[in-house]
Amino acid sequence: MAGLSVNVDHIATLREARKAAYPDPVAAAVLAELAGAEGIVVHLREDRRHIQDRDVRLLRETVQTKLILEMAATSEMIGIAMKIKPDLVTLVPEKREELTTEGGLDLISQLNNARETVAVLRQAGIPTSIFVNPDPEQIKLAHQIDAAKVEIHTGAFCDAVTPEKKDRAFSLIVESVKLANRLKLGVNAGHGLCYTTISAFRGLHGIDEFSIGHSIVSRAALVGMERAVREMLALIRDL
Repeated sequence: MAGLSVNVDHIATLREARKAAYPDPVAAAVLAELAGAEGIVVHLREDRRHIQDRDVRLLRETVQTKLILEMAATSEMIGIAMKIKPDLVTLVPEKREELTTEGGLDLISQLNNARETVAVLRQAGIPTSIFVNPDPEQIKLAHQIDAAKVEIHTGAFCDAVTPEKKDRAFSLIVESVKLANRLKLGVNAGHGLCYTTISAFRGLHGIDEFSIGHSIVSRAALVGMERAVREMLALIRDL
């Protein structure tokens, strides 16, 4: 059965909108874990638009399940990861003008940098996942550079506006999960998943974990973090 890691970035987005001390993503992570989340995800961006260095340090001290650090493959972020020692690093693309991560890391153009980053982190005892579009070539390259996992970008499926586009996008996800399984890569999935779209994954085996943030934080604003996480977990367990 797939697990759930909760991304608490948008708790920090609310905080940074007012440059206040609250809401605290560290407190949100505690509540998510109490509700049954099996991991906490944060993306430390180069521009520090939401998660701050302080958050990552405190999360490393307090997270009881696993801490997943999303980051760009830069020397600054590699240094932070080696100091913090998250349980998993997920390499993601990053553009300053984007509202959120818009797609997977293009390993065709970024192969050497990604390979070097994976090697450095592995030597430090930190496994690496690559956030990739559901594309067989990207999956094969992730395997080639010895990544431990891939996280399959589900945004195209979640954002598709016609049944035909949804079906096509989902078939690419299915193919990518099966290929990653054959290559013995761990498989996570995320981006845009919500309480409605998650039901499409019923019967699809081979995904270790779903990484979900925005929809859970949005639901938490109305019903509280613990209830929002429990409701998502119930849906995942029904898959």
